[in-house]
Amino acid sequence: MDRNELETTLEDVASGRVSPSQAARSLEIAPFLDLGYAKVDTQRGLRTGVSEVVYGEGKTAEQVSGIVDAMLGHGQGRVLVTRLDEAKSSALALALPKDVPYHYHETCRLGVVGDMPEPSGAGTIVVAAAGTSDLTVSEEAAVTAEFLGNDVTRLVDVGVAGIQRLLAHADEISQASVIIAVAGMEGALASVIAGMSSCPVIAVPTSVGYGASYGGLAALLAMLNSCASGVSVVNVDNGFGAGFQASLINHVGSTRQEDDAEGDMR
Repeated sequence: MDRNELETTLEDVASGRVSPSQAARSLEIAPFLDLGYAKVDTQRGLRTGVSEVVYGEGKTAEQVSGIVDAMLGHGQGRVLVTRLDEAKSSALALALPKDVPYHYHETCRLGVVGDMPEPSGAGTIVVAAAGTSDLTVSEEAAVTAEFLGNDVTRLVDVGVAGIQRLLAHADEISQASVIIAVAGMEGALASVIAGMSSCPVIAVPTSVGYGASYGGLAALLAMLNSCASGVSVVNVDNGFGAGFQASLINHVGSTRQEDDAEGDMR
């Protein structure tokens, strides 16, 4: 049961359409559904305002489909599946009811079950990718943020090696509510953007780079040691985490994120 369903139940009790005993029975549903290979948290949306996300990597196609089916069967209106390869995506598409929309974002390997929500955040989230090679991670952040009810502006190939490309987007940067800076190599993009804006900046190091980048460690350490104020850092290649955090910031002081949107990683 999500928050919307709970409010509907309480309204039904208040109006007399549902008796208190009937409402109590509907609330006695276990807070998770045990599938044997997974325990699906069916009440996370009620507790936190954002329901579960399915992490596709390491799961079989059957497990992914079974978890998604359980979520849909317990009232979850949308499901986000991350790190989903094409084979598992195809299997999931075939397993879904024909009336349930499904879209696969190949660039970032995200599967979106259901329709995207209308933006409900306070402003715009800007997602800036230093290079074209960073698009896999930046798109994971952007689509996650959109899935959670945010208006997103994408800036592509705006790394500091050609800083005029970034400066050309000064207006979008200055008007953003939150900025996600995605960069590999030396990871300098986050510091530069934070020096141009007054909003929180979430830095995402990527594993893009040559040998001494150590799979994103160099960018991670550079971002952690940024001389610019207001920069927070997520793990290497963690576009999902950045998109989720940006959405939380963008919804502070506004209505809660839609309860049937997705959130914590399964």
